[in-house]
Amino acid sequence: MAESGTLALVGAGEFLESMRAVDAELLRRAGARRVAILPTASAPDGPGVPERWAAMGVAHFTALGAVARAVMAVDRSSCQAPDLAAQAQEADLVYFSGGKPAYLVETLRDSLVWAAVLSVLARGGLVAGCSAGAMALGGWVPDRPTLRRPSFWRPGLGLVPQTVILPHFDEIPPLITAGLAAVAPRGATLIGIAGSTALVGRDAVWTVLGERGVRVRAQGRDESLRSGAAVRL
Repeated sequence: MAESGTLALVGAGEFLESMRAVDAELLRRAGARRVAILPTASAPDGPGVPERWAAMGVAHFTALGAVARAVMAVDRSSCQAPDLAAQAQEADLVYFSGGKPAYLVETLRDSLVWAAVLSVLARGGLVAGCSAGAMALGGWVPDRPTLRRPSFWRPGLGLVPQTVILPHFDEIPPLITAGLAAVAPRGATLIGIAGSTALVGRDAVWTVLGERGVRVRAQGRDESLRSGAAVRL
């Protein structure tokens, strides 16, 4: 994890009323006033979708008293735009909404916008991801195998190394969870996060916030955690 900043992994429910208390706490913990909303992961979902998520995010955080703006880095070209990178870098809190995790990883990796996000963390800011946004911050994300890459997994952005993040965990049937555990990359820790719930970490200590819970599963380890519980990763 980044040396100075805080990460927040959200299971589902970005910008909804059910996340109001959690997001207010994220702003408080980060001492954040300026928020950047990045709807990058939703670009494959069709025209207008990133704009809708961006508008929801700006309205949500503005209502919480923040100065929020959308950073419309939605493809590789825009992720390399210096003006958008500067907008991201000015934020105290950067929030990645949901969509397609593998697309988010490949679009952001080694880009100017991603470098700007890392600089926010380095100076003590907070980076949050919901659903696909959370998945992308882990060690691996699922993706369709190809001839060049026959594995079901591809490397994530690695802010939470050696992990597979499973959002919407309260909606995943136990058999599917068991199957994912069976095919997970060797040595991976699976982190299941329910909707309207966040796992917030700084300096390897993580705390559960929100309405539901989190499950941490690895070899020799299986923990179910409720709001307020702390865990080391």
